[in-house]
Amino acid sequence: MSFSEDQIRRYSRHLLLKEVGGKGQRRLLEASAFVVGAGGLGCPAALYLAAAGVGRIAIADFDAVDLSNLHRQILFGTADVGKSKADTAAAALRRANPDARVEALTQRVTAENARDLFRGHGIVIEGSDSPETKFAANDAAVALGIPIVIGGVVRFSGQVLPVIPGRTACYRCVFETPPSAEAETCEAAGVLGAAAGVVGTLMAVEAMKILLEIGPVGSAMRVLDLLAGTERAVNWPRRPGCPACGGKNAG
Repeated sequence: MSFSEDQIRRYSRHLLLKEVGGKGQRRLLEASAFVVGAGGLGCPAALYLAAAGVGRIAIADFDAVDLSNLHRQILFGTADVGKSKADTAAAALRRANPDARVEALTQRVTAENARDLFRGHGIVIEGSDSPETKFAANDAAVALGIPIVIGGVVRFSGQVLPVIPGRTACYRCVFETPPSAEAETCEAAGVLGAAAGVVGTLMAVEAMKILLEIGPVGSAMRVLDLLAGTERAVNWPRRPGCPACGGKNAG
C-alpha cells in the first residue's frame, strides 16, 4: 500500500525511525487491536494505538462515564458523564485519527464470550480493573494464540505484563488464581491519575513492539513504583502445568 500525503505527514516521525519506517507503519495500518476496558489504562493505551495508525481497534466496556473517572480516563470530559464509555471512547479515537476503524462494544468481556470477541484480532490490551476479566482475557488470548498485554495500577504503583503465547509466561503462570476480596483496588485505595497514564502508555508501547516485531519481549513483568521513582523487571518462568498455557516449551 502507498501512503497519502496526509499519512506521510501524520506518521513522519514514525517513518524516520529505522525500527519502524514505511514497512512498520504499513504493519500498524493493517493491524487490529482489541482493548478490554475504557478506563484509566485502556484510555491512554487506545489513544496511542489510534494515534500510531493501528488500522482497526475494538474497545469493550459495559459501564457509563462517572465524574470520578475524569481525573485519569483521558478520553472523556465533563459533558460525557452518564454516557457509554465504549461509545464515547470510540468517538474520541475516530476524532484522533480517521485512519482508525473503531468498533465500540458495550458489554463485559467474560470467560464465556472472550474467545469470540478476540478472534481475528492481532493483539489484546487488557486494562480492566476486574481480576476475573484479566484471567478470562488471558485464558482466551492464550488459547487463540493471540499476544496480550495486561496492565494494572493502584495508588502510585503499576505493572505491565506482555504475554506471547507459546513463548512467555502468561498471567495465570504469574498469579495462578484471582486475588482475595481484600486486595487493594483503585475504588478503595485510590490512584494517581497520571500513574494510570504512565502504565497505560507503557501498555501501548509493548503492544506496538509486538505488532512491529521490534525489541525484546520476554517473560518479564515491568513493576513501577512511581512515588519512589523506581522500576524493575521481574522475570517469570512458565509454570509447569499452567491451566491456561500448559507451561510447555519453557525457555
